[in-house]
Amino acid sequence: MRVAVVSGGDPGHVVPAMALCLRFAAAGDTPVLLTGERWLAAAAGEGVEAARVTGLALSDLTGCPDLGRALHDQAAELAVALVPRLRALAPDLVVCDVLALGAGMAAELLGLPWVQLSPHPLYEPSRRLPPIGSGLAPGTGVRGRLRDAALRAMTARSIRRGERQRAEVRQRVGLPARGPGPAARLIATLPALEVPRPDWPANAHVVGPLLWEASGETLTPPPGSAPLVMIAPSTAWTGSTGMAETTLEAVRDLGVRAVVSTFAPLGGLPDWARSGPGAQDELLRQSSVLVCGGGHGMLAKALRAAVPVVVVPGGGDQWEMANRVARQGSGVIVRPPTEAGLRAAVTRVLDDPRFADAAAEAAASGNDVRDPVEVCRTVWSLAR
Repeated sequence: MRVAVVSGGDPGHVVPAMALCLRFAAAGDTPVLLTGERWLAAAAGEGVEAARVTGLALSDLTGCPDLGRALHDQAAELAVALVPRLRALAPDLVVCDVLALGAGMAAELLGLPWVQLSPHPLYEPSRRLPPIGSGLAPGTGVRGRLRDAALRAMTARSIRRGERQRAEVRQRVGLPARGPGPAARLIATLPALEVPRPDWPANAHVVGPLLWEASGETLTPPPGSAPLVMIAPSTAWTGSTGMAETTLEAVRDLGVRAVVSTFAPLGGLPDWARSGPGAQDELLRQSSVLVCGGGHGMLAKALRAAVPVVVVPGGGDQWEMANRVARQGSGVIVRPPTEAGLRAAVTRVLDDPRFADAAAEAAASGNDVRDPVEVCRTVWSLAR
């Protein structure tokens, strides 16, 4: 099976796409990754065919007065640009990142089956859940259900506006206003981070986190036997800024070692801290706690390694993910990220074994997931 995998260039989206490509290749299929230019060399290093696609970066839309409109306009441009590319590649199946709306439209224009890849939990609205992004647990009792109903009513107008915008751009590129949607949805998360819902889509399958090590380098932590605090600042443009420096100051007198996982090393670090690029899986195996933004990719990587977290959420969906982790019991939220708040949170997680126990439970939930390659092959088989 030849598969075109389309993903934006932001790390939180291209990492699962790359991981999926590697899963396809290992199963004997032929993946082609269409993404941002910065990832082409890394894909080649993994033996994955890749090509550049523009107009997929969320940061390009910073400052747009109507982000929904800008996203849909971007999708229309992507659809038109991708049609000749996909026609030349002649894939059997197209896998589209959840933000690559235009890739699904391009697949429809060519009559190709397509699958949506969500690099996080299912964020579709539900008739029984509070709106995604609120961070709230589903309400209980009469008051709780009324609260959720009121919140859903408040967001319904925005949802309807998005549906109208989507219908407009679909017609603009030559498609019916409403389409069938993806043949399947790959929900690349741990079951422990999902929220039960009565209206779970029949074509949505939890496949577990799709993780890939973007760095082939090794970062050696400071020597010693003190607990290791790993710090991973958010790579998202909506992430909290200055988190690494604030955290280092916060843990300075706790008698710990620290390692900051970042693309560029920080200067002027004390002898109990290190920073720079390095394989995060290896660092997590040595860590007692992770301090990170609320991005799903880093949270899933930590919990899969059974490492509890201190979460410093920024914008976007990071507040939602932070609260899910806190409710599951494997982490503590610090917002805003003050030195005092971070110091107290790190101390609490290190001193209370229940956080590590909950992280181990989250890791174990990953044993009950679908194989994404098998799901995609089933879609292809049914479409033939």
